[in-house]
Amino acid sequence: MRTTWAAIFLTLIMPVSALAHDIKQGERVPAVGINDKGELLWHQNEFSYKSWNSAQLIGKVRVIQHIAGRSSAKEKNAALIEAIKAAKFPHDRYQTTTIVNTDDAIPGTGMFVRSSIHSNKQQYPWSQFIIDSKGNIQKAWQLEESSSAIVVVDKTGQVRFVKDGALTQQELRQVMILLKTLLKE
Repeated sequence: MRTTWAAIFLTLIMPVSALAHDIKQGERVPAVGINDKGELLWHQNEFSYKSWNSAQLIGKVRVIQHIAGRSSAKEKNAALIEAIKAAKFPHDRYQTTTIVNTDDAIPGTGMFVRSSIHSNKQQYPWSQFIIDSKGNIQKAWQLEESSSAIVVVDKTGQVRFVKDGALTQQELRQVMILLKTLLKE
């Protein structure tokens, strides 16, 4: 009887543990690259793309926001992004890296998602926008679908905070305090 209950319990928790992200504090994010689209560049009023990989996440304190190409995913951690804008962190030592998984967009909305990303790049040219049209990062990092994840890395690229899903108010405050501390180092 105990064996049966144990088997049922393991069956119930297996899908949950399979969805857990693969990002660990004190380590770098799992290596992944984007060759199709990649980093959105805006130079002399023209947009272009260049290949991007996670090894480039060094040199600055960063908040990496990985979001599905859906407005509902963008809204999950919008309060953190607003707090970061209000803090006016120095661009030479801080950068927001927004990774948009356009493979996880509502069918037929891809053009609107890209237009929104282009608009944001024009408005915040110092921010980094990565277009992941095949969902490589979501798969490599084992992130939830249709969601938003926040990862804080220090200037050496080491993960200092990670949460897959919406931040609570306490977590938002924790991230802002962490960012201010890391920027003093």
